[in-house]
Amino acid sequence: MLFLETEINMYWTSLGVSDDELIELCHNHAVCEQYHHEIKMDMGIEHMPSGKFETNALILKLTMIAYNILRIIGTAAMKGKDMPVRHDAIKHRRIRTVIDNLILIAGHLTNHARKLRLALGHCNGWFCTFLRAAESF
Repeated sequence: MLFLETEINMYWTSLGVSDDELIELCHNHAVCEQYHHEIKMDMGIEHMPSGKFETNALILKLTMIAYNILRIIGTAAMKGKDMPVRHDAIKHRRIRTVIDNLILIAGHLTNHARKLRLALGHCNGWFCTFLRAAESF
């Protein structure tokens, strides 16, 4: 046989669900793995820093809070049409993209007339998105 004519996918499970529901569960598992990869690689939590369980539990909780905040910022940024790179198929931005383009945006603090101000570079393509996302909070 030079060409494959039949393709067989087998699933062994003890779940009492239909075939379509089982396939959907398997696809959702891949989505969860993508989120785990984002947390581990994009946020730098590949290895726990301590040998103490309590310390690692605290770091994991703080990481999840930061992850949720970054996900909220990314969702707020997706609501407008002013993002430099936008495709209709994109449902959310990766955490690394949010960190690189919205959190690490260049700026400097100036103290003028007894007020502290944040000055941002207007030539950045993400400037309008940053301002709109910041105003939503």
